Amino acid sequence: MLTAVIFDMDGVLIDSEPFWQRAQMAVFSELGHFHTEEDCNSTIGVRIDQLVAHWYRLRPWSGPTQEEVVQRILDQVIALILQEGQAKEGVLAALTLIEAQGLKIGLATSSPFNMVEAVLGKLGIQDRFMAVHSAEVERFGKPHPDVYIHAAEKLGVEPVHCLAIEDSFTGLLAAKAASMQALIVPDPALINDPRLAIADHRLDCLSELDAGQLACWVAGK
Repeated sequence: MLTAVIFDMDGVLIDSEPFWQRAQMAVFSELGHFHTEEDCNSTIGVRIDQLVAHWYRLRPWSGPTQEEVVQRILDQVIALILQEGQAKEGVLAALTLIEAQGLKIGLATSSPFNMVEAVLGKLGIQDRFMAVHSAEVERFGKPHPDVYIHAAEKLGVEPVHCLAIEDSFTGLLAAKAASMQALIVPDPALINDPRLAIADHRLDCLSELDAGQLACWVAGK
C-alpha cells in the first residue's frame, strides 16, 4: 500500500531539461568542445558534478576547474528557470489528486538545494512538499538510490510504501533500487527508450493521472 509520493524535479515538475541543454552547450562551447543534443540526452538525470567529471574524462580541457564549470552551468540554468520556467502540464492537478488521497508528498532530486529553491519558488509550490532532499548532500547521485531512501526517511515512510515519479532512466534506476514503485513520465528524448519498461506505471503526461487510477495504485491493485 502506498502512503507517499516522491517527485523528481527536473523534467517532472518543470520543463528544465532544455535549460540544462542550453547551459551545457554554451559552457562546453566556451571550453572549446562542441556539445551536442545527443550528449545532453545521454546524461539526463545525472548529478551535475558527476556529469562534468564524465565529460572531463572524455574531453579534458585546460583553464577552469571542474568545480568552476559546474558553477557556470548551474548559474545559467537557474537564470533560465527564473526567466522562463513553467510547471509541466498536469503537475498542479497531480499534486491536488495526491493530496486528496491523503498521501505524503516529497521531492528527491539530483539538483542542488539552491536550484530546488528557485524552481519551487518560481512555480509557487513550496508548501506542497512535506520533505525535500537533494543528492547534493549524498556521496553518489542517481542512479544510486540514497537520495530516494533519505527522502522517504524525511517523510517518515518506508521506501516500499512510496511511489516515485521520474522522467529519466537514471532516476528510474534509483527509485527501483530504493525498492519503490515507479511511475515514468518520459522526457521526450527518451520516449522510445526500451529500458523504461522497468517502470511499474507509465504516463505520457501527468495530466493523464486520474483519481481512480491513483486510488488503485494506493491500494496496490
